[in-house]
Amino acid sequence: MRRAKITTVAVAVLIAVAGVFLLHREEENKAESPSAGEELVALGDSLTYGVGDQAGQGYTDKLEKVLNKQNKVPLTVYNYGIPGQQTDGLLQQLRKADVRKTLSNAEYFTIFIGTNDLIESNGGDLNPLYKDRIQWAEKDYRNNLHRILSIIQKENPDAPVLFLGLYNPYPDSEEIEAVITEWNKLSQDVVSQYPHVKFIATNGLLKEKSTDYFSDELHPNSKGYELITKKIIEEYNF
Repeated sequence: MRRAKITTVAVAVLIAVAGVFLLHREEENKAESPSAGEELVALGDSLTYGVGDQAGQGYTDKLEKVLNKQNKVPLTVYNYGIPGQQTDGLLQQLRKADVRKTLSNAEYFTIFIGTNDLIESNGGDLNPLYKDRIQWAEKDYRNNLHRILSIIQKENPDAPVLFLGLYNPYPDSEEIEAVITEWNKLSQDVVSQYPHVKFIATNGLLKEKSTDYFSDELHPNSKGYELITKKIIEEYNF
């Protein structure tokens, strides 16, 4: 009988100790695990990378700061922008294992691509314009956009994709304006065929070709990127 009592007490002590240990371990795990948050994957070229922003930020860092300031849930932006990248380069990038891993975890995507496709198809600049070359490049651009969006939505079918349209880096040129408008229509047509993908227009934001908004012939400065960031937030309710 006495042995039974001792055994019962011992078991009770072990259960109590185990309970304390498990509770302590649970608290440790909570402390070690990162706080819950959201992820935004930004894809594109130098405009996503942030070239031209004196603060070294671009629209992605500015967007991250604004959203973390106004929302309770922390947001981390993964910037995969590559200066000079075209849509075929973005396709190759999306096939890389390290990039592919981030796709399924993202709550949001932004894509800013196409400027280099247009410029390179015309011979490296936009003056003069070779409309036959540009029209030939439109087919590849369209096909690549379809492939890009298909890959993203295969990995993450529910996350919203914010597709930023092209802007005219030479707002005084009506001829270039017509080409930019045509490419944006093409992009809108592709985007409209996919759920959860929203086209956000950027053309017209940088109406003046001056150092107030541009850092060089193509890229915005910090103030120009702020306008793009503001437009994204106005167009989509995060």
